[in-house]
Amino acid sequence: MSWNQRKRPAQKKRTWREKSLNSASLGGGQPEPAAKPRRRPVDWEGQEQAVLIRWLYGEKMRGQPVGELYDAIYHPPNGGARHKKTAADMKRQGVKAGVSDLVVRQARGGWHGLYLELKATPPRNAGLADSQREWLEGSEYEGYCSALALGFEEAKAVLREYASWPRTEVVGWRFELKNGTEWRRGPDGSR
Repeated sequence: MSWNQRKRPAQKKRTWREKSLNSASLGGGQPEPAAKPRRRPVDWEGQEQAVLIRWLYGEKMRGQPVGELYDAIYHPPNGGARHKKTAADMKRQGVKAGVSDLVVRQARGGWHGLYLELKATPPRNAGLADSQREWLEGSEYEGYCSALALGFEEAKAVLREYASWPRTEVVGWRFELKNGTEWRRGPDGSR
């Protein structure tokens, strides 16, 4: 019986982890102990933003003036960890660095709307990035109220103050677009 015809004892199938540990020890040394898995960072800012939106919805249900902003506020999908391809796709579709966390599309106090940059409550807050500062400055220049709020309580105060201002009135006539599909027409074609 030749060497390759001998019956080999059945071997237990190794997992990828066992294989990688054994390949690390090919030099004759002991395999390195498995590293402790890294804890995922906590998104303090995202958690506070979710609580803020939930609070705003509650204010709407209670009929509070600030609750009016609930239907006019939205969050652009800018931040967060993403796969490289998804991030590249989103960038091609118009995602921009520095855009504020919350946008209120309700014109008040002579402004066109509100851009609100929310940071977590100190000491868990991060600094304001240059791109965020530039976005706030540019928004203010274009006629939008811009604010930075450090934490949930300050964000509530900003929204309450903004909601207390009178609605901005458009005075005079406005241009009408000649291009684009008419979306104002009803199913019967009437305007």
